[in-house]
Amino acid sequence: MILLGTAGFSYADWRGVLYPDALPARDMLAFYATRFSAVELDFTYYRMPTAATLGSMARRTPPGFEFCVKAFRGMTHELPEDPGDIPATFHQFLEALRPLHDNGKLGCVLLQFPWAFRCGGDSREYLETCAELLRDVPTVVEFRNSEWVADPVREDVLGDLRRMGFGFCAVDEPRLKGLMPPLAATTSPIGYVRFHGRNAAKWWKHEAASERYDYLYTAAELSEWTGKIERLAQETDKTYVFFNNCHAGHAATNAAMMAGLLGLDPES
Repeated sequence: MILLGTAGFSYADWRGVLYPDALPARDMLAFYATRFSAVELDFTYYRMPTAATLGSMARRTPPGFEFCVKAFRGMTHELPEDPGDIPATFHQFLEALRPLHDNGKLGCVLLQFPWAFRCGGDSREYLETCAELLRDVPTVVEFRNSEWVADPVREDVLGDLRRMGFGFCAVDEPRLKGLMPPLAATTSPIGYVRFHGRNAAKWWKHEAASERYDYLYTAAELSEWTGKIERLAQETDKTYVFFNNCHAGHAATNAAMMAGLLGLDPES
């Protein structure tokens, strides 16, 4: 099964691209759910979510719709100074997810680590900590540093993810030294692909981080991934495909294009 959507949904500049011009912001999620089968929530990285907020989102979407939730930055980027505080952060985050779980709408948690999260002993030890704290929750890991999949450690790292029960997040991003290659791998019952765009000029040099994701894929570029996505779908119970190139509605446009290439109904 392939579930397709975008990273986030509430963007003013998507009016006229995905949303009708006059659509109130409060109605965006319900409208979005008529077009796509899943959404990746990224606001949860910037601020700790609450059960009230996620419960409201669950109620505004139809049966079968799913949410994949990006981990709070205090779990991946800005860890507490006292390691003893880490479990409390995870517990608070997981409690907020309860309404999604109870309504059968929690797809998975996305642990997206920064480029500075290198493939060393401390990082791998922290992954073990995450696996213990998230042992009952479907989870996918996104690495940003290519060290994690370089020879000779690639198979070792993928094997560790399998042992921990973590899915591997495949990414499409600029072909720059040190960034992740377009590798698709299966390490759990969940497949996961994120499209970040290929704006190489703005990836490292930008005024706002959002400039990285100002990119509109061509059909030819998306076609490079269709075979990989179909293979992931055959090897997993569910494969999620999300577009993170959110500037000017590019993500919604490309998600609809990908749905066509994969023979999916973008409004299912």
